[in-house]
Amino acid sequence: MSDQISEQSRNDDVPARRKGPGVLKVLQSVLAGAFGVQSGKRHEEDFNSHSAVPYIVAGLLFTFGFIGVLALIVQWVLSSQ
Repeated sequence: MSDQISEQSRNDDVPARRKGPGVLKVLQSVLAGAFGVQSGKRHEEDFNSHSAVPYIVAGLLFTFGFIGVLALIVQWVLSSQ
């Protein structure tokens, strides 16, 4: 019992680290934003996040990937004529 109390007091002394959004959450937010179907609640959670960097990086990667896929499709269609 005393071990649990001392462990709990040690945990109370350490400030809680604020974790950033997970990879899956960022991916879901970027995809929902790209298609325009993101809920208001999720939108607020994203803007209350402590860092915008994961969302910016994921958005840029999605945009470049989307443009690349479109370019490949256009190239494939034009080469099959």
